Amino acid sequence: MAEAAAADGQEKVIAAAQRIIKSLATSTNAAEDMLRILSGFDHRLSAIPDLFPSSAARLDAAEKVILHWDPSNSNSVWESSPDDISEYLAAVDEVIHLAGGGGSEDDRDLYGRAEIVLQLAMARLEDEFQHLINRNFATLGAKGLQDSFQRLTLSFSPVSGNRITEDSDPSVEGEQHSANPEERGGNSPSDDQTSNSIPPEVVSDLKQIADRMISAGYGQELCQAYSGARREILNECLSALGVDKLSIDEVQRIKSKAFDDKMKKWILSLKIVVGVLLLEEGKLCNQIFATSDELKEECFAEATKVCVIQLLNFGNAIAIGKWSSENVFRILGMYEALAGVLPDLLALFSGNLKEFIHREVEGNLGRLGDAVRGMLARFGNTILRETSRKPSQSGEIHPLTRYVMNHIRLLMNYSSSLNVLLADGEVDGGESSVRDESMTPLSHCIDLLISDLECKLGEKSKLYEDDGMPYIFLMNNLLYIVQEARDSELKILLGDDWVRKRRRQIRQHATSYLRASWTKVLSCLKDDGLGGSSGSSHNVSREALKERFKNFNLAFEEICRTQAKWKVPDSQLREELRISISEKVIPAYRSFVGRFHGQLEGGRHVAKYVKYTPEDIENYLSDLFEGCPSQSSHHRRTLSV
Repeated sequence: MAEAAAADGQEKVIAAAQRIIKSLATSTNAAEDMLRILSGFDHRLSAIPDLFPSSAARLDAAEKVILHWDPSNSNSVWESSPDDISEYLAAVDEVIHLAGGGGSEDDRDLYGRAEIVLQLAMARLEDEFQHLINRNFATLGAKGLQDSFQRLTLSFSPVSGNRITEDSDPSVEGEQHSANPEERGGNSPSDDQTSNSIPPEVVSDLKQIADRMISAGYGQELCQAYSGARREILNECLSALGVDKLSIDEVQRIKSKAFDDKMKKWILSLKIVVGVLLLEEGKLCNQIFATSDELKEECFAEATKVCVIQLLNFGNAIAIGKWSSENVFRILGMYEALAGVLPDLLALFSGNLKEFIHREVEGNLGRLGDAVRGMLARFGNTILRETSRKPSQSGEIHPLTRYVMNHIRLLMNYSSSLNVLLADGEVDGGESSVRDESMTPLSHCIDLLISDLECKLGEKSKLYEDDGMPYIFLMNNLLYIVQEARDSELKILLGDDWVRKRRRQIRQHATSYLRASWTKVLSCLKDDGLGGSSGSSHNVSREALKERFKNFNLAFEEICRTQAKWKVPDSQLREELRISISEKVIPAYRSFVGRFHGQLEGGRHVAKYVKYTPEDIENYLSDLFEGCPSQSSHHRRTLSV
């Protein structure tokens, strides 16, 4: 019984000694000093040195594990068993501890050996670190990467109804303004949609490696390993998004159709890179390099700056190019996308790199603004230089009018940005560029563009040979302009006075049309030249009267035959014109027939001269401006006066 108690007591003492030594093992010397003290204190502690090997023995054991995984062993530690991983990490911890012990002259050889073993361990950990990152990305594969970004792109796509569709755009459809999917009404990308995220268990492995490399003073080597691997991965992501690394000359040689595709991909890529990929990268750095804020920032900057600079370089190359005015919507889309992500982009960086990126983005925005102003000026010149000489036979809305107004309506999608850009530099409008102070920069620009269009329409109206057709053409086109403004935000931008002025012009054109087309017809219904006493229908020349009816019939029939081919698309304007004609022609005809029909009675072929009743006249007028020859067979009625 006494022997058992003694043995139990010895075990307790040894256990206590083990706990003490463990707590004091902050350095090799302290632990060994304590061992010597405890060993000489009592014979029961004489076995402690056997339980706690010397530093040399511990180094030997650790070295054996580390050398097993030297460069000649092509297998990965982290692809072996969990026990192998734990054993290797424990060996690394031991070597880090021994190599950092300092010590006396007698221990220098030990520490020298520990340093050599430590270098081998760090080289292996660096390789394992890169391998873990690359292996995770490689498992996705090229198709998986494309599929991942396709899903991600959908969450950043414009919401139907927020923008004019591509079919209505003369060149391209507008883009969403915000880089935040929630602000656009889209869905935020979920974790399984992202393309380069690393599973939590792999992040844990990476952190274990990073902690040991940082502890051993190998932070720079760790940063190079991380940034090199992640930089390549981000480049692969850009490639999958369709953003290739192009020189300025290569960008300038992009053809029109390819240009549109490149711009769409760039805008989406910018939003995805800043809104998803860089955020993921920041989270990854925070997790892996949690023990070193300085290294965390450095690794993030080194991994991401090339990707960001590549995006900005493409934007800069686009901004300094000479593009068609039709591409202004893509340039505006670039401007808004870049301005939209700027706050989030700057929040990701710090120090000199943050300042550099800020300068680059501001420079990009400035050059994009210059490009937009130049393209708007060229658009105005394009309107004025439009050279088609073949007028529409029906006098309806000219394709140029539809194109320009569609272009202007699309500009309204970028009204906020355009007001900022145009405030920095007005679009040159020549003598008419003096702006009313009450007008916004955008309203002044649009007013100039519409004025250019109206000027060109005035020129085109002179191509018509018929005296009345120019006014029908001008009415159709001006009414279309007014309707496009009235049915959009243009009315608010240009104001009610602007709309009222154009409506007055339409009425003036209607008056000019009536005078040009119907004066000859109406002159046939006047008494002048018929003979007889003034104001009397008696004693008029029957021959002159026949000639007058004959001339009226010929003139009226010619107008109806010709102007039935003319087109007034707007039903209200078409009806108003018919009413205006009826109000002038029918009363005059009714009066003329009522006064002079009796003078022809009793003669031969009266119906040859008095061919139409007032109702016939009204029926024929109802066929005007339909855009095709009259298909009606209006039955002439027998006159009864």
